[in-house]
Amino acid sequence: MVEIPRPGQPVRGSQTGAPIMALFDLIGRRWAMGVLWTLAEIGPATFRRLQDACESISPAVLNQRLKELQAAGLVHRVSGGYAVTELGQDLYLHLVPLGHLAKQWATGLADE
Repeated sequence: MVEIPRPGQPVRGSQTGAPIMALFDLIGRRWAMGVLWTLAEIGPATFRRLQDACESISPAVLNQRLKELQAAGLVHRVSGGYAVTELGQDLYLHLVPLGHLAKQWATGLADE
C-alpha cells in the first residue's frame, strides 16, 4: 500500500490534517509537482518519456511519485502510459497562476 498524506490526519505543517495542508504535503514532495506539471503539459506519456521530460529525476523517485499521485487520484494509467486525471488537470490549472506569481516574486527579489 502506498502511503500518502490524508486530510484529517496529521501531515507536515498541520496536526489536524487540514485538506490544503495534506495536498501541500503531497505535492511538496521531491518531484511530485514536477511530475504532475509535466504530465499536464505534455499529455499522456510512457515512463521513459516522462523521465526524459523531467530530465534529472531518477527512475526510483519517478516510480514512487507516480504511485503516490495515482493513490491520490491525480494521475492514472492509460494505454499510452500515464496521464493526469480530471482532478489532476484541475489542480494543474490552479497551480498555473501560482507559477506566474512565483516568477513575479523571483523578479522582485532579483531587483533588490
